[in-house]
Amino acid sequence: MTRHTGALLGLSAVASFLLGLVVAGTQPPVSGASQTIPAPPGHARPLTITTAAPVAEHALFTGSGPIDFAVVAERLNAAVVNVDAASRGLEGRPRFSRRYSTSDPDAPREGSGSGFIIDADGFILTNHHVVAGADRVTVTLSDGRALRADVVGTDPAIDVALLQVHVDDPLPVAPLGDSDQLRVGEWVCAIGNPLGVYVHSVTVGVVSFLGRKLFDQTLDNYIQTDAAISVGNSGGPLINGRGEVVGITTAISSQAANIGFAIPMAQVIDILPQLREYGSVTRGSIGVGLTNVTSTLREALRLGPSQGALVQDVSLDTPAARAGLRPYDVVVGIDGRGVASDEDLIRYIAAQAPGTAVSLRVWRDGREHEFAVRLAQRAVVARGGRTAVSQAESRPPTDWSPLGMRVRALDAEAIGRLRLPTDLAGVLVTDVDPAGPSRLANLRINHVILEVNRQPVPTVEAWQARVSALPAGAPAALLVFDRATNQRVLCAVIADPAP
Repeated sequence: MTRHTGALLGLSAVASFLLGLVVAGTQPPVSGASQTIPAPPGHARPLTITTAAPVAEHALFTGSGPIDFAVVAERLNAAVVNVDAASRGLEGRPRFSRRYSTSDPDAPREGSGSGFIIDADGFILTNHHVVAGADRVTVTLSDGRALRADVVGTDPAIDVALLQVHVDDPLPVAPLGDSDQLRVGEWVCAIGNPLGVYVHSVTVGVVSFLGRKLFDQTLDNYIQTDAAISVGNSGGPLINGRGEVVGITTAISSQAANIGFAIPMAQVIDILPQLREYGSVTRGSIGVGLTNVTSTLREALRLGPSQGALVQDVSLDTPAARAGLRPYDVVVGIDGRGVASDEDLIRYIAAQAPGTAVSLRVWRDGREHEFAVRLAQRAVVARGGRTAVSQAESRPPTDWSPLGMRVRALDAEAIGRLRLPTDLAGVLVTDVDPAGPSRLANLRINHVILEVNRQPVPTVEAWQARVSALPAGAPAALLVFDRATNQRVLCAVIADPAP
């Protein structure tokens, strides 16, 4: 879906599912490491992410000399994927053979974005908005394989989604870097799929700003970059000079060129365990509005602390209200650790589970007090103020065939009306599932199916027999007559499992 917030745009390719951006930074080399996220009950193995660039035959940036982004791109490109998403819309909505409406929220939608592999068993990170509400998500690997993906979990609050594809062989992995170590001015590289067509495009820029607020002033911590990005980059990696992913591209400014934003990887790594185990993310909240203690506010309000989180507002019937916090309180510590800013406090509280008890150290009118607060659950609001779309809201499939289309007999009336060659023997496509495998293969209404795997299908009965014999997940080669080009073309479609 295209996202508008003031002067900001999410990058949507083809129809409405997409957004795109880029960011990254460069650091001195560190020793290799990995992080293991325990497997939820019933899962065979944990998710293991690489948190440092692998040893390579060519040296990457070591703190001096030019950064060779050709080497970075060569190593990371194989881990970058294209993500296609499709939604059927409400049953009974009209569908068109060429293009779907982008203004009707109940109409079928399709679009594409980017993503990157973080675990050899097929776990992939992308943006929430790329897959929100999708009935089918297809991931295309760098070797050309197109695989149906499961949406493991999404977090609309920061626009992140975790996908998984199932493969027999280990996949190339993008190592994850420490976005907290980024500096303004560092060189970064973005890889993505602009317009869903120009796959694995590489652009280079610098980190322009850190900690940018765009949608949610209490949670946002975006990396801003001037690396060139386009529609279709949503969900792609922002990479530093060491070849480590430090951000996920997610939005751009509509009022200026080369102003893009990425979600910092530190924020993403924090939520990966919840995405893997629960499919969603919960965050703690105390129900206050905060700001930083500035020198001006300190002087005007005669505050003692030189830093901390200044309470501006306390919402009714919230943990903070029940604990006795008031406006003009300054939170200077939590659970024995200091609080340097409002963002410091928000990030700590958001990382705790709802129901957790925390201890706040608060300066009030010249004295410090301790407050015990039990956290509530933070409300989930999608970027741009829209209510989050749950994957559970996806519309179920109806009576589609395993190839995701409906056909009828090719009779004389249809041949005359569509001005088809009179010697055609096949079945006429009357409808295509917007989230089905045939749509991905560019099959359209009024195409004529002549053969399935080199076997003629002159009747609907012959078609049904050929299609019903296809094993789930098996590819089918369809010989199709396209009246738009007046030619026969071959289309490869992968059969869905029976519903």
